[in-house]
Amino acid sequence: MRCSRLRAVALFASAAFLAAPAFAADDIAVEVKNESEPVLCAEKDNVTIKAISPQVRRFQIEAAHPAYIAGLMRDNWDADWTHCDMKGDPSFAPPTPPRRITFWETIEYWLVGYTFPSFWRPAEATFRVGDRVEKGLHLVQLWKLGKDRSYEVLVVYPQDGYWRIRPLPPQHLGFSSYGSSFLFGPIEQEGRPVVNIREIEFDPKTLSFRLSFKDGNAGTLRLADVDENRMVLDAVLDKPITEGKGFVALRSMYITEFNNDVARIALREPGAKGWREEPLMPFEGGKATDIWMGRATHSRHNTSSPDMVFRRFSADPNPPPKPETK
Repeated sequence: MRCSRLRAVALFASAAFLAAPAFAADDIAVEVKNESEPVLCAEKDNVTIKAISPQVRRFQIEAAHPAYIAGLMRDNWDADWTHCDMKGDPSFAPPTPPRRITFWETIEYWLVGYTFPSFWRPAEATFRVGDRVEKGLHLVQLWKLGKDRSYEVLVVYPQDGYWRIRPLPPQHLGFSSYGSSFLFGPIEQEGRPVVNIREIEFDPKTLSFRLSFKDGNAGTLRLADVDENRMVLDAVLDKPITEGKGFVALRSMYITEFNNDVARIALREPGAKGWREEPLMPFEGGKATDIWMGRATHSRHNTSSPDMVFRRFSADPNPPPKPETK
């Protein structure tokens, strides 16, 4: 059993943190807070891992295939409504019928928006691409052309601030699942953790999402890299998120070790000689410059969904200069 666990840790280290850089001079150790709670419903996000710092302006968010992806022969992404009771959830119908719109498309990428028959919050946030402004969209998808066809690689729910990202799928599967979501910006508690967004503006030239938050702050998420191994977003805040609020959080679900979207957490703590790794649900928090959250073993729920990494926290909003090449 110990050998199996060590092999899993080694796989996790090589998959998610291959050639991890040494700490940079401006790396900030953020407070990592676990606000998760046990539930029985697999379709309810009961996992909340929040990062808090009054200094951070820039960091990265990464989604990487789980270490076992190469050996995965069958995926399972079916919803599991066992022990779920959603009758008490709020529901708001939009003023117009459900619709689908295409904002922008090229050969390699396109951006699509949707409204649903209902949503759990009023639809007040707007979405902008150039001169086109749409109010009330519940979901926006970014698609990318792969080797054989196009794949959805990113979604955002503008009305509550939830994002999901994933790499292109491995060739042997042809598909991979979403799993965990993340929140970016000033996190509020309104029935569940949310980020209140006034407007999102997408820039096709830079593949960037510019977010204006209702509290007056703003930030940007830029697609820095996506391939069959990982997706990386560069995140920048105009001002640090203060007052003890989280500026980024993982939202996911855990029922058991065999039924979850995330089961383990690892921290790269300042000054430590190695990674601190442990089961996620009893995790009591800590300080870290890098945070990994994912799985070391298969789950029956969204089996191929990616591991998530928050890393390279900095108070400097500008990325470091690229090294000169001769």
